[in-house]
Amino acid sequence: MPIDLVPSPSGEDDIIFVIEGDEVIRSALHFILDDKNETHSFATLDLAYSGANVVTPDLVLLGIGFLQDDGEDAVAAVTRRLPGAKILIVANSVNDPLALKALRWGAHDVLGKPISFDSVRGRADGLLRRQNVSASMLGLLPPSAAW
Repeated sequence: MPIDLVPSPSGEDDIIFVIEGDEVIRSALHFILDDKNETHSFATLDLAYSGANVVTPDLVLLGIGFLQDDGEDAVAAVTRRLPGAKILIVANSVNDPLALKALRWGAHDVLGKPISFDSVRGRADGLLRRQNVSASMLGLLPPSAAW
């Protein structure tokens, strides 16, 4: 019997901010995410902070370039100015040393390039939505595990 894991929708579109200096990458990320989310794209952190006066993001995709000069302060500022938002660092590799430091500074995950529909949506969905075990799976668990 296959395990049926189903994303648990929040009831309305999640709000995602894509903050990326590279216009091509920013546009691609926006395109990938916009059909299932309310997506807003920004070339700078200041523009994103201004956008937060209108809507509050649930997820922020933050380009690694914003961490080059003072990464720890940049992550702290995003956390402070966009409270409650999960931070997904967009890096050249999931093993990028600066991206791994960002995880220690409070970012939630890393998206490595090359980006694809599956990789972007998978990481975003993983950070935004809980996975629910289907009711049919509860029959496979011992009674003590059915909480």
